Amino acid sequence: MSDLAFRFARTSGGEVDWRLRRNCSVTPVQLAWFYGSICLVSTVIAGLCWHLGAKLVMVFTGIELLVVGVAFMVFARHATDGERILLKEGRLLVELEQAGRLVRTEFKSDWVRVEPKGGHRSLIEVSGQGRTVEVGRFVRPELRPVLASEIRRALRTL
Repeated sequence: MSDLAFRFARTSGGEVDWRLRRNCSVTPVQLAWFYGSICLVSTVIAGLCWHLGAKLVMVFTGIELLVVGVAFMVFARHATDGERILLKEGRLLVELEQAGRLVRTEFKSDWVRVEPKGGHRSLIEVSGQGRTVEVGRFVRPELRPVLASEIRRALRTL
């Protein structure tokens, strides 16, 4: 097992671990700090306008900060989305996290099929024992066949 090389997976002992994540340049904590700084600067400027007699600037600043805050919340909710595929001790564990919701599906590795769902750019379908899970959302479509073949090769080898 130690001589196998994988592009997307990490191997350790008798397990193979694929962690597929969204490519996010800003974490939710960094985004909160950035939003706080935007709120501070905008409120100071709106306060100066209020002081000079332009009272409506404060109203529009509040609306703007509310809309930007909602957009940042939607982004932050999906920033940590990801997929984990773990092959260990005759089991294939698939974890899908979307918008803070984690779904786990476990398969016996001897009974798993790994195939593209539809066309050549579709997600990868992992199925067995009457259950089906789609993976590969966070891999470029042209690299999904490579991921599927890696999973198949690991299932045959381990």
